[in-house]
Amino acid sequence: MSLHPDWIVPDWPAPPGVKALITTRAGGTSCGPYASLNLGLRTGDDPQTVAANRALLRRALPGDPKWLKQVHGAKVIDADALTPGPSADASVTRRAGTVCAVMIADCVPVLLCDGAGSTAAVAHAGWRGLAAGVIENTVRRMRVDPATLLAYLGPGIGPRAFEVGPDVRDAFLKRDALAEDAFVPHIPGKWFADLYALARQRLQNTGVANVYGGGLCTYSDAARFFSHRRDKTTGRMAALIWLAK
Repeated sequence: MSLHPDWIVPDWPAPPGVKALITTRAGGTSCGPYASLNLGLRTGDDPQTVAANRALLRRALPGDPKWLKQVHGAKVIDADALTPGPSADASVTRRAGTVCAVMIADCVPVLLCDGAGSTAAVAHAGWRGLAAGVIENTVRRMRVDPATLLAYLGPGIGPRAFEVGPDVRDAFLKRDALAEDAFVPHIPGKWFADLYALARQRLQNTGVANVYGGGLCTYSDAARFFSHRRDKTTGRMAALIWLAK
């Protein structure tokens, strides 16, 4: 397997048979705003270049990633029985060699596995998905005791960069009043939202106590990460998890 030195291997106490990887913008062949490892086919980048980038990523994996058509929703699918191109924002595997994948460029990727190393999952958790219950749905779909799960939060837009209006704040507070702690007043009618804090709250509410990662801001580190909010026209990174064969 070939890993670019800038890519992120999560630092969490997952079982040895659980493997995970998060790409950065380094190590690819794209140019301009997509430089260099853009993995997104719906970004405006040249499709052949994106295919070449995906081939570079494939060298680090045991199989082709199970790409999703992400819609900022809460649907979770079984990656082991995946047909091409489903609309979903999370996937679960129990089969060795199946690579669950989501693409990111500000939304927080949530990697999950159980302590026995029998089940793994990844969720694409932007504010819409979080508010709609993508984390709860993913934990439920894993069908194991949540207390045995470990979670890792990959790079996403940081708490001092994600300015939101009352619609976003209200979407969380109407479900959990404690979510107010994740919103810091900025200017009249605007708040800074902490996606990491919101994800941790949702994980803890589902019974997942062992949560790691968080703190890498895609918006503030343009040299390392793509950010849709910062650049609008930009590439996509990937967060991937699988069970070793």
